[in-house]
Amino acid sequence: MKISRNWLQTFFENPLPEAQVIADALTFHVFEIDGVEKIGTDDVLDVKVTANRGHDCLNHRGIAKELSAILNIHMKRDPLREDILEVTPIGLVGVAIETPLCNRYIAGYVRGVRVQASPAWLVEALAAMGQKSINNVVDATNYVMFGIGQPLHAFDAAKLKQQDGTYAIAVRAAREGESVLALDDKTYALLPSDLVIVDANADAVIGIAGVKGGKPAGIDETTKDIILESANFDGVSVRKTAARLKLRTDASARFEQVISPELAAYGMRAVVDLITQIAGGEVSGFVDEYPKKQETQRVAVSLERINTVLGVKLSEADVAGVFARLGLAYEVRGGDVVVAAPFERLDLTIPEDLIEEVGRIIGYDTIPAAPLPPPVCAPAVNAHFAAAERAREELMTAGYSEVFTSVFADKGERVVANKVDGVRPYLRESLIPGLEDALARNKHVKDLLGIREVRLFEIGTVWKGGKEITMIGKISEKEKASETQLVAVAVDRYDDLPLSSATRYQPFSRYPYIVRDISMWIPDTDDARGVLMLDIFPRYSEGLLRNVILFDQFKKDGRNSLAFHLVFQASDRTLTDTEANTIMTNIQSAVLEKGWEVR
Repeated sequence: MKISRNWLQTFFENPLPEAQVIADALTFHVFEIDGVEKIGTDDVLDVKVTANRGHDCLNHRGIAKELSAILNIHMKRDPLREDILEVTPIGLVGVAIETPLCNRYIAGYVRGVRVQASPAWLVEALAAMGQKSINNVVDATNYVMFGIGQPLHAFDAAKLKQQDGTYAIAVRAAREGESVLALDDKTYALLPSDLVIVDANADAVIGIAGVKGGKPAGIDETTKDIILESANFDGVSVRKTAARLKLRTDASARFEQVISPELAAYGMRAVVDLITQIAGGEVSGFVDEYPKKQETQRVAVSLERINTVLGVKLSEADVAGVFARLGLAYEVRGGDVVVAAPFERLDLTIPEDLIEEVGRIIGYDTIPAAPLPPPVCAPAVNAHFAAAERAREELMTAGYSEVFTSVFADKGERVVANKVDGVRPYLRESLIPGLEDALARNKHVKDLLGIREVRLFEIGTVWKGGKEITMIGKISEKEKASETQLVAVAVDRYDDLPLSSATRYQPFSRYPYIVRDISMWIPDTDDARGVLMLDIFPRYSEGLLRNVILFDQFKKDGRNSLAFHLVFQASDRTLTDTEANTIMTNIQSAVLEKGWEVR
């Protein structure tokens, strides 16, 4: 979420600190910052709002509220704590909610607006969000959405059908075969799983609920009277529709996070005030369909529980100070602090949520480090995991290397709902095909790996006989692939499992390797180990020697004959024959200098 420092300043009387200070405050107490960009005279922060706070912080008001608590600075205005005007009933517009996936729908009617270019301040504010200005009415809906988080939409009333002098808006499931021409000039085919906004008098779709408005009722320079929508739609339904249509919008991103239906009234009030300010017009009234009102969530936690979980010694006054800074109404009842969560804070549902609020506001960096208490009993060991580990160690000891192959196959019992590709649309029923493929890919690099035979194994899941089973499969160049169902057995001892002795890891080179052979006669008193210990091969290989493999040796006439594979490879380029030949010439010269004979 892009957050403008200039926009944040409108919530505070005193000047805010510089952008980097704001970024650090947010990073250490609530959200990471991906970066700060200079746009004109403004600093725009890229705030990574986490999923658990998307319902209240994908907007400037939410971030301003966080800054107020973190920096302990007073907000001069909070649009979600201001009184909203009572709804003035109007008979000109009717609203019908025909699905439980719409939690609230407010329609407002404004006459006599003048659609024109937006004022410069509004254009600049939206530009900081990466938004292009369209016109003053549409821009007003976007500004309020980025301001307090409520998506809004405006319809041209003249493009809707009147019946008996009344407009009718309905929210329902789309019908099979329906489609809509959206504001992006694309036509979208709809399914019954999609939620739509309908001109009920004409039985015509005029918008995809929570995602995109329809072109037929769009605002243009001829618009005079508008019907405003401030609604609340089911987040899961909106997400599925947006994903299926590949049409993720700023509105859908907010509904997906699940926002409070109470917010709709504040959004309507704010957008009406802004539109009448910059586009003129007269408010005729509102229709508010709100089938089931949101209840206030009350959460209790004790001071003892807060201190135990956080490992601190906070007083009641300390905790009260945190809740006051966060704007959380509370009272003390019998040793418990009972918080009445604000309507927009849908994340405050259990005591641990309140403990988290206390911890992050006082700052986790202020909490002293303390060792965990010793366990009262030995930690439980997962028998299935232990059996897999034992099998893994046994196979590795026997010279096998573990591989992880794809769980997708070109045939099987279970079809994948969301196919990775059209070639392998099934879940595998055997490990063997993957192991055979891995063997074919790896047996050509034996020289580089310094092994005589490629041996592979896999511990993985297969789907066979209507069950999900973990299996072990192994294969080598001398044996066919085979599978022992991996049984989850109880193991008495786990402390004898060997640990890896590796001390250094490095990536494999992506470039091909070159193998050269060298054979030599050495005195009978010397052996291959002695030759290797002299370090001749790596000393003259310019850092390109990857492996040395003794592949032949015999004795004759009082001398030893040794033959080695020398494997060369670069990490940044493909070696040439010329480079390899030069290295071999230098190595042969060094061998001759030792008094040995190159065969």
